[in-house]
Amino acid sequence: MDALLKVEKLFGGYGRETVLKDISFEIIRGEFLGIIGPNGSGKSTLLRLMSRVLYPQKGMVLFEGKDITKIGLKKLCQKIAFVPQDTLISFSFTVWEIVLMGRIPHLKRFQFETKKDFLIAQNSLRLTDTVGLREKSIDQLSAGERQRVVISKALAQEPNLLFLDEPTSHLDIGHQIRILDLLKGINREKGLTVVVVLHDLNLASEYCERLILLNNGRIFRDGKPDEVLTYRNIEEVYKTTVLVNTNPKSLKPHVMLISNIEQCVQNYS
Repeated sequence: MDALLKVEKLFGGYGRETVLKDISFEIIRGEFLGIIGPNGSGKSTLLRLMSRVLYPQKGMVLFEGKDITKIGLKKLCQKIAFVPQDTLISFSFTVWEIVLMGRIPHLKRFQFETKKDFLIAQNSLRLTDTVGLREKSIDQLSAGERQRVVISKALAQEPNLLFLDEPTSHLDIGHQIRILDLLKGINREKGLTVVVVLHDLNLASEYCERLILLNNGRIFRDGKPDEVLTYRNIEEVYKTTVLVNTNPKSLKPHVMLISNIEQCVQNYS
């Protein structure tokens, strides 16, 4: 299988703090990979290291066989797009202006956008159901609308590899499904490699072909959803009791939470 990106003995974090420890795995070209784990397990840090937002403390990230830290930023942005969890835009750009920014890596210095760039940007808006927001200022949008616009900008880059950090966190259930259906469709039809951090284990189960479960900065399990989302794995990592059944339609694992409220009441009585 063709490995698009390799992570080799990776250590990383912030300043002197090491969040991730000895991480190694491959991302296969064309796959839809999910990264899951409890808060503080290192999910967002891993995405930032793989997209060169952060530099490794030790180890290496290889993209198409090359050390990612040695690839020019413009060249890297032509092939990798990153949608962060929280999007902070300092100026009151319109949605159209923001999505067109996704074309910058493909333009020469001082070059204006061409008809092709406009068509790509317009199609990205259409795919994320944000055409009607085109003339609005980013300041006028809800958190969910803003998230869809930032995904549109990433799609306008026409990347080979797309990283998304909790892309559904600010979306209602309808737009959660639309965004993940969109990403899955592009993944299947155009071969876009997608790596997504998700908190919702059932969404991760339904959409991801493979899951990496992180715990305390290390890989706890790596495999297909039915190999990773077992009740033993979930209870050990998340420290909560669950039932894991099978979705009767997709045949994927479905995680059901079990309330411990009676035990809590006893503890405080």
